[in-house]
Amino acid sequence: MFSHKYRYLFILGLAVYTYLNTVLCEVYSYFHIAIEWYYAFGTIALITGCIWEGSRLMEPLFNRLVHRQKNKIKALGIFFAVATVLTTILTTGIVFLVSMVLHDHTVAETVIPLKLNLIYAWLANLLFHLLNAIKYYFTEYKTKWMEAEELKRMSAQAELQLVKSQINPHFLFNNLNVLSALVMKNTDEANRFIEEFSKVFRYILNNHDKELVNIRTEMDYIKPYIFLLKKRFAEGLDISVDIPQDRENFYIIPASIQMLIENAIKHNVVSRSRPLHIKVHANGNNTIVVTNNLQLRDSVDNSTKIGLNNIIKRYLLVSGRKVEVFKDENAFTVTLPLLSLN
Repeated sequence: MFSHKYRYLFILGLAVYTYLNTVLCEVYSYFHIAIEWYYAFGTIALITGCIWEGSRLMEPLFNRLVHRQKNKIKALGIFFAVATVLTTILTTGIVFLVSMVLHDHTVAETVIPLKLNLIYAWLANLLFHLLNAIKYYFTEYKTKWMEAEELKRMSAQAELQLVKSQINPHFLFNNLNVLSALVMKNTDEANRFIEEFSKVFRYILNNHDKELVNIRTEMDYIKPYIFLLKKRFAEGLDISVDIPQDRENFYIIPASIQMLIENAIKHNVVSRSRPLHIKVHANGNNTIVVTNNLQLRDSVDNSTKIGLNNIIKRYLLVSGRKVEVFKDENAFTVTLPLLSLN
């Protein structure tokens, strides 16, 4: 605090304020102090400046003491005590200089001005060090708060990277099985399958480290992904996508729609006799809704938390927005917020 660039304005302001108070209270006439106004004001200003500058010169020593001292209050107390001793010495010297050297006053005539100036000097020193302590603790609080926020941010990023790195191996194995069957039966279909399969994994490789992608990019990925699913499930799966072009500039969590489709397939029966219907559409309040009819399997493998929990957590980490989930007897619905970049 003592090295503040506006310290001289503060010193001057405090000296003027103090002098005006001594005049209004008629201190000089009450205590019979014979002194010109400019000497009186100069004495107050000089004492104020010496107190401040003395503490400023000692501040580097105090900073080193703080780093070594675990008890910060004790360090502040030592700083104040040393400054008080220095204040007393400087004030005494200034008063004797003005009174006995410049005005030829006796020691008896100097005692009262000395007492008054010492009272002022001690109060001013106390004020300065209280302000310094407040600033010190505020700076410490701000530093700790920033460190806590940085730690929280780093923790959130690490957690986000963890959930983003989770990839369902079943998707890879299932599609390789489909590809194997196609290679045996139909070379042209196998080639098309490989092309679409490569598009899906190219998207995963290009966007796995991104927090958000725009809807247009996500849709370019969903189309080949749906093609792979249709080759696998044929008439057992019906997926419709209706995202208007005016939503394409919004952003979404990468692969979130794919995860919801995968989640629906994982938990429901998918067969020609009982087809699973999945609808992906945008509604009027800047959200994307993914709905599927409910025909739950009798037994479902233990969840690896790659699907819905992954999406919910990633939305909270990236944007603080919540994913809405609704389930009734007939359908399961998930609503994803569309995000805008600031």
